[in-house]
Amino acid sequence: MKNMYPPEFMQELKQKNDIVEVIGSYIKLERRGYTYWACCPFHHEKTPSFAVNAGDGYYHCFGCGVSGDVIGFIKGYENVDFRQAVEILAARAGLQVPAYDDKAAEESARRKKKLDRLHLLMRDTARFYLSNLYSGQAQAHLAYTAKRGLSPTVMKKFGLGASLDFGSLPEFLLDRGYTREECLESGACSETNGRLYDSLAGRLIVPIIDQMDQVIAFGGRLLEKSDRAKYKNTRETVLFNKSRTLFNLNQVKKLRRAGGLNSLIMVEGYMDAISLAQAGFCNVVASMGTSLTKDQARLCKRYADDVFISYDGDFAGQKANLRGLDIMKQEGLKVRVVPLPDGLDPDDVIQKQGAAAYQACLDRAMPLIDFRIHAAKSKYDLSRSDERRDYVRDALQIVREAESATEREQLLKRISEEADVSIGALQRDLEASPKPAAPKESEPSRKEDGAAGDRKAERFILAACLFDKPYARDCDLSDIRFSSEELTAIADFIERGRREGHIRPSGLFDEMSSEGELSEVLDLDLGDTLEGERAARYFADSLRLLKERGIRGEIAAYRSRFETAASPEEKREMLSRINALTKKLGLLK
Repeated sequence: MKNMYPPEFMQELKQKNDIVEVIGSYIKLERRGYTYWACCPFHHEKTPSFAVNAGDGYYHCFGCGVSGDVIGFIKGYENVDFRQAVEILAARAGLQVPAYDDKAAEESARRKKKLDRLHLLMRDTARFYLSNLYSGQAQAHLAYTAKRGLSPTVMKKFGLGASLDFGSLPEFLLDRGYTREECLESGACSETNGRLYDSLAGRLIVPIIDQMDQVIAFGGRLLEKSDRAKYKNTRETVLFNKSRTLFNLNQVKKLRRAGGLNSLIMVEGYMDAISLAQAGFCNVVASMGTSLTKDQARLCKRYADDVFISYDGDFAGQKANLRGLDIMKQEGLKVRVVPLPDGLDPDDVIQKQGAAAYQACLDRAMPLIDFRIHAAKSKYDLSRSDERRDYVRDALQIVREAESATEREQLLKRISEEADVSIGALQRDLEASPKPAAPKESEPSRKEDGAAGDRKAERFILAACLFDKPYARDCDLSDIRFSSEELTAIADFIERGRREGHIRPSGLFDEMSSEGELSEVLDLDLGDTLEGERAARYFADSLRLLKERGIRGEIAAYRSRFETAASPEEKREMLSRINALTKKLGLLK
């Protein structure tokens, strides 16, 4: 994929997309010397460890290890593939993306053509539904939107439409030249007994739009009570993966770029999101009824650190959703849960009590750990002594995860009041509960520590050579046998750069199929952790360690050959080589 475009084009693309300017258009950068710093957009942190090297054209986070060039940043931040990232940067620089020839590129072109056709089909479908809504034949749909209190402005903003029947959509798409296969692959149509039909027939239609402003799916709401599902989405396709999608992210992205985004409100369904947006809560996204996933949490993290979870009033009893909240916390998000009246969802609160009442619910939002205790309490009848004990047991398990003594004390006070148990007794129970034993060190783990030390030495040597440290300029990397193909590839790149007279670290991102080891090499912040003579000594020690390892490996190989040698002459030759290597090893001491 990285070689699908001509090198000259890629070079011009990067030259015309200054990495500092591009990244600075997404996150706030602060200059310190020759490096720009920020809190990493790919993981939660309070102290900036995300560095942008303007001169060499790459970024690296010393916290989570993510690194890349300007294309890699767009891929990660916009959640797009390599081709799409190139197209975004080309459009930004006013460049024409060239054609390409090789087989991988041809396959990519075929896939792009297919995706472009499906995106076009989905856009035409959205326009078809929109025209239906105002065709004079969608009175029931308009009556429903009026009942929900949706204004024409918000309906237009979200592109709401109407499906009138089973047959008119496939007829419309086929007339526009789309194939049966495209109609089915898009998810807009389904098939039964060889006949195409509208997947969301008869429903109010809500387009699902990704952060690139592309229609990728549709949601449909029944207009009256039925034994069918009230809400339905078009099925998952090459365009649409529900677990990786958040409804309204396209509008949130615009809000963030305008500087008006401090937090996100997460609701379950798109109608809740639309209702909140109309009431002025524009920082809302919807998970569309799925349990929260790691991909969705990471999407949230790109736009805000604080997330308010605003699900139905009976949310506390839903274990799957509670697990989803833990996933969000693991991704570094500050999660607070919005308490809603029992039986009401966010739209109900807006419709029945107004925007001010919903804001009051937001103001009462609970930190995740408090909500988990609230959820534990909801399972028990605290008027019964046995159930109070069960509640205390479960609650103390949650308290154990508190991040500070202050938080633990506040939680214990709450449990004490709710369960009518003294704080002293709760504290004793908390301290008496067994803690997981630390794993005992085994012989294999000690061996792994030695291997880890060797790997660290390899990375340090490569980092010193890559950044042209004075003490590393005479080091011949071809003399070192590295322990992985990735590290060998980095060494080859450095030696090639030396021969050409210039080493460009960002060029490694064009060559490496995997950036795991490259990220580890970049993580060795030589300027901060080791300086001057200390760095030079560590480099010399690392070089000696690796040379010793190489010599010992050769000695072991010759010893093995000595044991299996068939003739006295071959045994003498092996002994001679072993002796020479042993002397060489002694000179390194």
